[in-house]
Amino acid sequence: MTGGDRIDFEILPTAHPVPGPERSALLRDPGFGRVFTDHMVTVRYTDGKGWYDARVEPRAPIPMDPASAVLHYAQEIFEGLKAYRNADGSITTFRPEANAKRFRDSAARMAMPAVSDQMFVGAIDELVRIDRDWVPDDPEGSLYLRPFMYASEVFLGVRPANEYLFVVIASAVGSYFKGGVKPVTVWISSEYTRAAPGGTGAAKCGGNYGASLAPQLEAVENGCDQVLYLTTGDRRVIDESGTMNVFFVTRDGELATPPLGTILDGVTRDSVLTLAEEHGLKPVERSMDLDELREGIAGGSIAEAFAAGTAAVISPIVGFKAEGFQAVLGEGKPGPLTMAFRGDLLDIQYGRAEDRHGWLRRVL
Repeated sequence: MTGGDRIDFEILPTAHPVPGPERSALLRDPGFGRVFTDHMVTVRYTDGKGWYDARVEPRAPIPMDPASAVLHYAQEIFEGLKAYRNADGSITTFRPEANAKRFRDSAARMAMPAVSDQMFVGAIDELVRIDRDWVPDDPEGSLYLRPFMYASEVFLGVRPANEYLFVVIASAVGSYFKGGVKPVTVWISSEYTRAAPGGTGAAKCGGNYGASLAPQLEAVENGCDQVLYLTTGDRRVIDESGTMNVFFVTRDGELATPPLGTILDGVTRDSVLTLAEEHGLKPVERSMDLDELREGIAGGSIAEAFAAGTAAVISPIVGFKAEGFQAVLGEGKPGPLTMAFRGDLLDIQYGRAEDRHGWLRRVL
């Protein structure tokens, strides 16, 4: 299936939607990733046949044979993006085509079939349309969309599967920072690395996230909120912050972030780089080692730091800890440029500011 191929979805509305009053109660405080909508999208794939049986159907458990390939060989990828209710009542998504491209790139790395833009974005549009009442209307609420694909063929053998299931589910979410933005302190791990050249670091596959749980526990045990990884080799170069991309604002007007290769090509990351010059900064993708970080904080050449991702959008970093090293940035408060980026992105996503880069896709 290529980018121009068309796929039609059979719409099968649930006979038992969550009643309005119950849905309203759930939307008052949905948290993150716990309140799910009434429907899901499923599309099947078989070698030689391609994608078929595209449906929007009632959300329900998926039957799975214990010999399904994904359970044994971890052929699985996913994406995350959001739908927003705008002030004018419209519902939009943010750069879904960028997520579709990354999904294809992840699929290629995991030896899985490609999903076209038309199918990926169309599945999201159809799910948002049928579950439109689940999109929150509070200032930072949204509908979190989780497209994923896994190897569904029943066999035991180390080879790419011949059958796959593409699914999209949706979860109503509130603000990631309940009660206001919370700055974080990160633990620089010398024990764990996130990815290596030639590995799966640039793919959004579940195995990467499973491997991140032990280092996250290490960070918490050391009194930190998140982990900051270093690259392989001499463990001196900064790689990525937990499940987000990391940025540094320097006193000489640079917005620095690690280059792509072993890290995830974040949609929020790319959006921040695009907005940098509008905030008076020069966007630079370059390596930064621990010595530059330590000396930059001590000498004042590093002014701000933050992490960027779909869930939290922008997360201010105000502290760094490692074995034999501890530093506070910006007197422990989020920096003005960090908060300006966050406000700018949110205003664009919710339609409160001009969509000057053509990032919004109107669904309804």
